[in-house]
Amino acid sequence: MSRRPNVIWITLDSVRADHTTLAGYDRDTTPELERIARSGTAFSNCFAHGNYTLSSSGAILTGTYPQHNTVGITGERLPDELPTVAERFADAGYRTACLSRNSYLSEATGLDRGFDRFSWIAGHNIHRAAGLRTLLKFAPNLWTHSAGLTTDTGKHATPFVMNDVAKRWLGDLQGDDPFFFYLHYNEPHRPYYPPGMTRDQFADELAVDGETAAEIAMDSHTDVTDYVAGSKSVDPDVLDVLVAMYDAEVSYTDYMVGQLYDHIRSLPLSDTIVVVTADHGELFGERGLFAHKIGLDDPLLHVPLIVDGIDDFAADADDIVQHMDVMETLLGLAGADRQGTHGVDVREETREYAFAGRGPADFEQYIERNPDFDTDRYFGGLLTAVRTHDYKYLSEEGGSDALYAMAPDAHDGPVVYPDEETDVSAAFEDDYAELAAVVEEFRETEGLPVGEGGSAAFDDAMQRQLSDLGYLD
Repeated sequence: MSRRPNVIWITLDSVRADHTTLAGYDRDTTPELERIARSGTAFSNCFAHGNYTLSSSGAILTGTYPQHNTVGITGERLPDELPTVAERFADAGYRTACLSRNSYLSEATGLDRGFDRFSWIAGHNIHRAAGLRTLLKFAPNLWTHSAGLTTDTGKHATPFVMNDVAKRWLGDLQGDDPFFFYLHYNEPHRPYYPPGMTRDQFADELAVDGETAAEIAMDSHTDVTDYVAGSKSVDPDVLDVLVAMYDAEVSYTDYMVGQLYDHIRSLPLSDTIVVVTADHGELFGERGLFAHKIGLDDPLLHVPLIVDGIDDFAADADDIVQHMDVMETLLGLAGADRQGTHGVDVREETREYAFAGRGPADFEQYIERNPDFDTDRYFGGLLTAVRTHDYKYLSEEGGSDALYAMAPDAHDGPVVYPDEETDVSAAFEDDYAELAAVVEEFRETEGLPVGEGGSAAFDDAMQRQLSDLGYLD
């Protein structure tokens, strides 16, 4: 590269890898990601650091493990003493910008720190955050790119708005100094209410049309906690609807990412790296779980990752990689300070273990709905997962642990996840002991908390958005 590269990082919310075309899914949900991957590198074994936006974003935007930065684990706000990657880029002479569609990536959590230009977009502030020009473009597209005329903010999609604002910002970012531009799209996060463009895309496989299916999915959005609690069972036909509407949202978001990518590549930008990934995946009944709470299962942690603009990797496309490794590499290319970060530079080395974390589980919401809810079925305390190609080891701090045998990578067919319920510790004692020792060392080094987790001050609009997304059930 003739100069330090521009960096554009696109994070999609709740996209599990096995529901992408890249992973051999039987529905063609992500042809645009597949197209972008042909210009770059698609890593088939990327594992997120956390099971929801806050913990995952905290890791991406600090380059440190959630257990260390505490965000989404024991607190909601980034400790002041921990620098963000935006600050590191800025200190290296980069201009920095961020567009966020999720309250967890906002000034309330401190993850906006270091961005010269930052905007949090929600249905309640879209007129201020996006501006009149974008809204005038959006208005005639409300049926195609959103839910039409409705005041239900949970139904509206915003990739059209995100793209238009991003294009405007990209025009402003062009110049002599390189830039780091981070975008977080909220789709296909539940509720699964796809816009008109893709609402009928997979409806021919259902007993109802797309419009009816979207309404069923919307109604079921509020039932997810009951499904997990066991106070309400999910009808198989409803589950089919949920998955179809989720896939339709994935498809729509994929289309919009393709549109933005083409715009990026049409600009007179030299040496620009584009990263496309997801913050975490989603559950559809695995181990009785839905959405992305409680577990650290592969459908939650295994996510797509495409890097376009870097040619030389020590890591192969099927090696284990994590978000912080790509960020570590980008900081290195930018000449930024990497002291205290936890990733590996994938131009030079690979990793043996992927780590993820989850804070103490809140079972009360399930017990309230079902006093017989079996809390023993799930780990309740602060949880660390370590993933290799062959195993996943889960260890509850001060509590129990388990070892699961993971299916080998499916190179000739779609990804199929094993059930993570059969503890094989007794059958593979040496592997169990090795991974238990790895986690113990991790807790004493990179997993050691930097300080006390702080509380976020979410304003009314942010709390309303989190409620729309099902976080405040």
